[in-house]
Amino acid sequence: MTGFVSFVSSGPGDPELLTLKAVNRLGKADIILFDDLSSGPILTHAGPQSELIAVGKRAGRPSPKQDHVSRLLVEHAMTGAQVVRLKSGDSGIFGRLEEEIVALVAAGIPYEIIPGVPSACAAAAAACIPLTRRLTARRVQFITGADVSGQLPGDLNWAALADPLATTVVFMGKRTFPALVADLIKHGMPADTPALLAEAVSHAHQNLHRTTIAELAATLAEARSDQPALILYGPLAEF
Repeated sequence: MTGFVSFVSSGPGDPELLTLKAVNRLGKADIILFDDLSSGPILTHAGPQSELIAVGKRAGRPSPKQDHVSRLLVEHAMTGAQVVRLKSGDSGIFGRLEEEIVALVAAGIPYEIIPGVPSACAAAAAACIPLTRRLTARRVQFITGADVSGQLPGDLNWAALADPLATTVVFMGKRTFPALVADLIKHGMPADTPALLAEAVSHAHQNLHRTTIAELAATLAEARSDQPALILYGPLAEF
């Protein structure tokens, strides 16, 4: 018997931002493998028959290895189960989606991908600003602030990241942001470039802090909370 896997994107965490298709798949699932950031109220949409399995990864905390998560997906689907792999934000953006798809394809297991509200879009909406601006932010770019070792990636395109006409969104970047800013300034970005730290977006304890890249780098060098966060910088609108 071969089951089916639905990669369901849960958005930033507010259950009201789930798509109707996501709610449908959660309600019908036999097995739900969920990330930490997709837990809580999101899981109230699971059906009474659903078995819930936590497989979330958080920086600096004990977490399941990726090969273990992929193996669980395959093993449950091979029993004929309807499996939901619940991921935060949009599963196709820094969500390790490809590794899990590769495992399913190798095992001959069919799957679908259900998109969700990207956390970058939710952060901008929470701050009541657009990600693009007609004349001053012609491009949006998403980057990860950490490689597999947790350090700032060594192959970043500095010309693109220091582009004054781009809005940049940094995922998983609180720890490495001071180093990122030091290089941005070396490559010509003004120290007073606007920045937004968006923590726990769409949750009750959401925190939005508007500042500059230099001031935020100094703040994060001294202390950081353990809340999941995005950092936006560039020609951000102010209203």
